[in-house]
Amino acid sequence: MPCTWITSDLQLRLILTLFFVAECLSAGMEGTKTSNNSMQQLDNGNHSSVSTTSSTERKQSTVTLYAEVKTSLSVLVDTKAVLTCPPVLWPSVLVVTWEIVLRDKPPCFGAYRRDTNQTTRGNCTDKRITWASRPDENPALQVDPVAITHDGNYTCQIVTSDGNFHHEYHLQVLVPPEVTLIQTEKGTAVCKAAAGKPAAQISWTPEGDCDTEQGPYWGDSTVTVQSTCRWGSRHVLNVSCSVSHLAGNKSLSIQLSQGAEIPAHLKNLYITAPIFIILIVVGSIWLLKISGCRKCKLKKTEHTPVVQEDEMEPYASYTEKNNPLYDITNRVKTSQVLQSEVDGMNLHTIYVPRV
Repeated sequence: MPCTWITSDLQLRLILTLFFVAECLSAGMEGTKTSNNSMQQLDNGNHSSVSTTSSTERKQSTVTLYAEVKTSLSVLVDTKAVLTCPPVLWPSVLVVTWEIVLRDKPPCFGAYRRDTNQTTRGNCTDKRITWASRPDENPALQVDPVAITHDGNYTCQIVTSDGNFHHEYHLQVLVPPEVTLIQTEKGTAVCKAAAGKPAAQISWTPEGDCDTEQGPYWGDSTVTVQSTCRWGSRHVLNVSCSVSHLAGNKSLSIQLSQGAEIPAHLKNLYITAPIFIILIVVGSIWLLKISGCRKCKLKKTEHTPVVQEDEMEPYASYTEKNNPLYDITNRVKTSQVLQSEVDGMNLHTIYVPRV
């Protein structure tokens, strides 16, 4: 009996040992599968992240192909402006389009189609806006000459096999102002920057009590700025006006006749002195005229008898020549005159006898 119990006990232990070994083997197999599954999931995750990154890079490269560039451009009036398109590989170009939006005007379009080598102006009627050269070589746009009405937006769009490219220009036309500097009667200086675009800025040297005003905008978007400056009781002789503008700076100088405002008594003297001078000149001319008239009257009175005798002489000579009685009378008078002259000289007649 004891041996039988021991044998059965050993069998039981052997069975339990085999069972536990089998359990351990099955547990090891499940762990291996779990680790393999986790590794596979990790690998799948890495692959998904890599694919996500590559797709993101691909999207970023696609956005770059459709990027839009904006440029602000300032151009002086009456000059030439050239607007270029985005740089692209020309063999990939399909269509080039220019869109022009000017102030207070509807948009207009111009295009070039590469496959047919054709250009169209659309509804653009301004002949100063043209292609800079052959559009099949360079699709740039030119504005020549630039006018104030050319303010606006110009957009070049190029359609290629790789995507679309945009370049937008905001064109601002500059107009230099006309600068003047004068002195007023009140001893102040006035600096004016007329019809400029945009508005100019004015400064003074030396600084004084200045008042700057900006006038209303005209229909062509130009504006006038005026600055009036005074220096009070300071004895300022030379002043300078500096005008700052996007089209160029300019400076003018002036010499003031008075550093301060002209006193009232000097103003009265400047007004009355010319009046006195005019009165003196007029009075002198009047006196000379009166004295001259008097002398003329006296001369006429003295010459009147002589003129009468001269006028009578022709008649007297005619009478002497043509009247015999007058001739006899004249001879008697002449002999009497000669006799009286001889008597006055106490001359005695001596007769000399003939031999």
